[in-house]
Amino acid sequence: TSAAAAAREIAERGESLGIKFFQFSFVDVFGVQRSKLVPASRVAEIAEGGAGFAGFAAHLDMDPTMGDLLAVPDASTLVALPWQPEVGWLSCNLVHNGAELPHGPRNVLRQVQAKLAEHNLTLKIGVECEFFLIDGAPSGNAAVSDALDVQSKPCYDAHTLMRRYDFISTMVKNMEALGWGPYQADHEDANGQFEINWDFDDALVTADRVVFFKYMARTLAERHGFRATFMPKPFASLTGSGCHAHISLHDLATGKNLCAGGDAAMHGLSPTALSFLSGLIANAPALAALTNPTVNSYKRLGARTTTSGSTWSPGVATWAGNNRTALIRVPDERRMELRLADMSANPYLLAAAIGAAGLDGIVKGSVASPPMDRNMHDFSDPAVAAAAKAAPLPANLAAALDALDGSAALRAGLTDSFVDSYLKLRRAHWEEYLAHLSPWEIQAYLDC
Repeated sequence: TSAAAAAREIAERGESLGIKFFQFSFVDVFGVQRSKLVPASRVAEIAEGGAGFAGFAAHLDMDPTMGDLLAVPDASTLVALPWQPEVGWLSCNLVHNGAELPHGPRNVLRQVQAKLAEHNLTLKIGVECEFFLIDGAPSGNAAVSDALDVQSKPCYDAHTLMRRYDFISTMVKNMEALGWGPYQADHEDANGQFEINWDFDDALVTADRVVFFKYMARTLAERHGFRATFMPKPFASLTGSGCHAHISLHDLATGKNLCAGGDAAMHGLSPTALSFLSGLIANAPALAALTNPTVNSYKRLGARTTTSGSTWSPGVATWAGNNRTALIRVPDERRMELRLADMSANPYLLAAAIGAAGLDGIVKGSVASPPMDRNMHDFSDPAVAAAAKAAPLPANLAAALDALDGSAALRAGLTDSFVDSYLKLRRAHWEEYLAHLSPWEIQAYLDC
């Protein structure tokens, strides 16, 4: 589709929907959503050329001398905001100097999809988006919004869920109107924590939806007097917010699921699926730099315990059947669940990293090790202790970034250009953290 044809489609569909303004949206490398509002009277013109941004003003590897960054909308993503239907939302691809920006997150995922297509593969993903509803007061101190939500094991609690019925039901109704196929919502394992599930889809479609989900949750939470946070670990004693990714491979031409049909001893996964899984396991330390991209991410991964009795997060790069202590869980033979990522992950880079790591396993013909169907949180088990020593996950962001830097597989799959830009930005973020003086240091060392 030409840019002019796409622009006409956006204008015509917008008119039929009664849209008065269009929100041209993209997320930067750190996953922050950026946008401009374009009036309907000018949308065809702006959509064809792209909305202009100063790239240096966002978390992108650009400087002030580099001219305009253009956000070119994908016409297929146009939706009216359910809470403000006169505004249409569009997901955009980033273009600079007539070419796609190499480290633009949506561009990176689309490039990985193209590489999978060369192998007649389509990657589909479904995600479990966990989040907290905290007090909306601008105090700077996080506190669970529901003062009665104090149980040590609050997961699935009926009363705490229904006290937030107005918010949760509005979210689900909006997701139904958008055609996402939401099918359940619950109170999660931490006080103040919730999750809403919807149908899996093409990796790019799901990534666009995660961006929109976070935008919608934050907006509606504010309207209810709360604040929705996707911070991985806002409370030291409570379970963190994961972004478990359910992964399936499909034939590009027929759409057939390619994961099933294997041996029962390997939980029914096909040789292709097992090679993909093996790529994820082998590249897990480097993957973490993208799936767990913040300093706070490693407070979730490295947590020892929580008030509920479980962290629900992996610590060792192993796989198993329907076992939630493994890095990769296989609930059934048609999919695998990567339990590594948290909600600070950039949705496009999460999917791109999964695709690149898994494809590396397929290209190499990797053979998966046997599953470890054990409690991977029980380090008194000698087999678990040995696995933890042999295949640990990074202890902090710096270690993950170093693993990514040295990963030939992810550099090949995501391009050196992207990896170098990502490392430049994230290492600067890590250096900023190292320069921070924490209250813990004052308390621990003031009288040393």
